[in-house]
Amino acid sequence: MKGIALRIEDAIKVKKFPSKQQKLSINLIFTTSWAGTRLQEFFGEYDLTSSQYNILRILRGHYPNSMTTSKISERMIHRDAGASRLVDRLIKKGLAKKSVSEVDRRLVDVVITPNGLDALSKMDAERGRIDDIFGNLSEEEIDQLNDLLDKLRS
Repeated sequence: MKGIALRIEDAIKVKKFPSKQQKLSINLIFTTSWAGTRLQEFFGEYDLTSSQYNILRILRGHYPNSMTTSKISERMIHRDAGASRLVDRLIKKGLAKKSVSEVDRRLVDVVITPNGLDALSKMDAERGRIDDIFGNLSEEEIDQLNDLLDKLRS
């Protein structure tokens, strides 16, 4: 999925930004949208959204144990995504199932189904297509970018 290297100024047709910080914030927003679109194209082939995929990965990491929707929410990338609603959609697709918690009857336990595990397994086999999004970067640059993003959030 390599594309033409495009400076943010060229991509959004701006001659100059008032500050380096503003350029960075616009560049982060633009790049997040760009990468998100490519990821969503991939997830869409499996009739999933990125948030649904995220929940399935969380559930697989906890499998064979179940998790409450509140615990799922704590681990989600987009925490405002409405885990309960997303779980209900995964249940309709047969990728997860829920039951009333035996520990606290006010809570719902969620577990990934064999169909959910199969779907993730198929997606894992295609992982290279996701990784291709970052094909313009060397391994060293990927490490550096990850370190810089971690530093930005600290």
